[in-house]
Amino acid sequence: MAEAKPEWVIIFDVDGVLLELTRDEEELFFEPFKSRCDAEKLSRDWNTYKIRNDEDIIREVVARHGLPASEAPIITKEYLTLLEQRLHKRELLSQTITGATTLVEKFKPRAQLGVATANFRRAAELRLTQANLWPHVSGLAFGADGGGHKSAILARAIAASGMAPHRIIFIGDNVNDVVAGLENQVQFIGFSESAARRAQLAAAGAKHLSPSHPHTETLLEGLLSR
Repeated sequence: MAEAKPEWVIIFDVDGVLLELTRDEEELFFEPFKSRCDAEKLSRDWNTYKIRNDEDIIREVVARHGLPASEAPIITKEYLTLLEQRLHKRELLSQTITGATTLVEKFKPRAQLGVATANFRRAAELRLTQANLWPHVSGLAFGADGGGHKSAILARAIAASGMAPHRIIFIGDNVNDVVAGLENQVQFIGFSESAARRAQLAAAGAKHLSPSHPHTETLLEGLLSR
């Protein structure tokens, strides 16, 4: 007899929900630009870019500095190669958000799990693999590849899941995540250990807020029982 398909889908943002984005990881993203422009002057505030998506950010920087468009995929490849090498050598260490491992392990038997991240899918895979989280979410993993705002990335994950939006829960930590949840008409949990960030998420329309992953578990239990 075929195994019953889960009745729910839980999709996680990666940075700020499953993993911390460390300063070293952030700086590595800009390293391939050093031979092409003054990388020190590039903004590290992701919200200053037109589209908060790694693929679109690279294209924007390439265009802004008058580089050939053909440089974008080359820079992307260089970045992903550097990331893989440094994670392999453990010069970079993926830092798991407290409680994230317990969270995914608890709900894996009850829902299809996935990720919708503005990072490249390969970057998410490499970092989540080191943190031993990738096997839990790899079946429904979508990233920056193909471009677009978080709403578009989440939409691709929803379409691939085959599940109705009201049976999908998205957990994010940024205002653009709230917007993505609202536009795609899914259940949304705004997660942040920062009270100020949670206030921003609430102001943007998040109805469910969590300051810790034990609390996220409680919220998920409530949603899944409906």
